[in-house]
Order: sequence, then structure tokens, then C-alpha cells
Amino acid sequence: MSEQRGKRRKAREAALSYLYQSDLDVGSVTKDPAKFLQHFSIDDESQDFFSKITEGVQEKKAEIDLHLEESAENWKLYRMEAIDRCILRLSTWELMSCPETDFQVVIDEAIELAKDFGSENSPSFVNGILDKLAQKFRKGL
Repeated sequence: MSEQRGKRRKAREAALSYLYQSDLDVGSVTKDPAKFLQHFSIDDESQDFFSKITEGVQEKKAEIDLHLEESAENWKLYRMEAIDRCILRLSTWELMSCPETDFQVVIDEAIELAKDFGSENSPSFVNGILDKLAQKFRKGL
């Protein structure tokens, strides 16, 4: 794995943790992204991408959720596992906002997050939805 990809993976993992905690709304002292970074000692190289992800998902959450519900046939967001929902939000934002990142990298990274943090069914669930969204956002696939 390249050094840049490793930094991005760390940023995605940290962003997933932050988004998950925010989604559960547990009243954590690390609700602010800057405090989260400080508390969990995210390395400097990963902080920029972490901030882009968390700010981007927060800014476009309503739009992202709409795209997820359209692509997740027979699934409402509230019925999804919280970790899957957060992985999908993070990855949907990246598909929408980071055209420099190959869509397959976005999907592969999401699947890895789903394997590491989700349930047995999470990788295939995440893959199916992101495949549809990649076709939508990355025309000509």
C-alpha cells in the first residue's frame, strides 16, 4: 500500500469513528472534530483528509442521505446498521466530491471498513449500494 493511501485509510477510519459517534449522538466530549483529533491523536498527515471528510459529510448529509435511500432498494436509512450507514455516507461523499480518487478505490476502501467494523453482511451490502452510486456519480463507468 502506498504511503499516501495509508494516510487516507487512517483518515477514513478516524472519520468513520467520528461519524459513528455523531450518528449515535451519545453526547461525547469529542463531538467537535478538532477535539476528536486532539483526543484520539490522529497523525498530522491524516488530519486534512479527516477534516475534508467530516466537514463534507456534515455539509451534504441531507443530499447524501437522499442518494443512499434512492440507491438502497427496500432499505430506509433508519433500518440500516449505524456503522454501515456511516461507511456509506463517508464513501458517498468521496464519490461525489473527490473525482481525483478512482471510484474503485473508494469502493474497495469502504468494503475494507465494512469488513473491519461491520457485520458479516456489511461488505456485500456496502458494495451493492456504492456500485450503484459510482455509476451515478462517475458517468461512463
